[in-house]
Amino acid sequence: MEQTILSTLIVWESFYVIIGSSAAALTGLQFVVMTLSAGMNTRGGETVMNAFSTPTIVHFCAVLFISAMVSAPWPALSSVGLVLGACGVAGFVYTLIVVRRTQRQTLYVPVFEDWLFHAVFPLIAYAALLAAAAFLWSYPTLSLFVIGGVALLLLFIGIHNAWDGAVYIALRRQREQQLERQRD
Repeated sequence: MEQTILSTLIVWESFYVIIGSSAAALTGLQFVVMTLSAGMNTRGGETVMNAFSTPTIVHFCAVLFISAMVSAPWPALSSVGLVLGACGVAGFVYTLIVVRRTQRQTLYVPVFEDWLFHAVFPLIAYAALLAAAAFLWSYPTLSLFVIGGVALLLLFIGIHNAWDGAVYIALRRQREQQLERQRD
């Protein structure tokens, strides 16, 4: 029975290769964006980065981690569930920390969309990962679909947040350049 259930993980391999590779590539691009924004003089920039940019990297890395764990040759499905459950707990707790950081930073006032993509959706994703991991042995097919959905949701959250950050940085740079021209 365990071998049959473990063989269902093999069916998901190409899915996880695609989204795991995407998450890894997007993590690298996020590092490029952060490097480009490093030249901006922003008071309190570190607290904003901890609230908005770092979580994007964490979500991409969570997708990469989920992909690697589901693709690994596990001896038992319960081991996969345990590791993914721990990832769900860690992600949930980390998102609560992000919420606190977001509330404490004063450089940017988050709008509704920010709360959705930096707090609500990640909390839902990590809670769903924990639940799917807990029920992986009892309901493997449903749990694997939930885990796949969580990985995809976290990838989309990361893409949205990376794009949002890149646009914010580009617009801020444009404003700073306009102010410099007006001063000259």
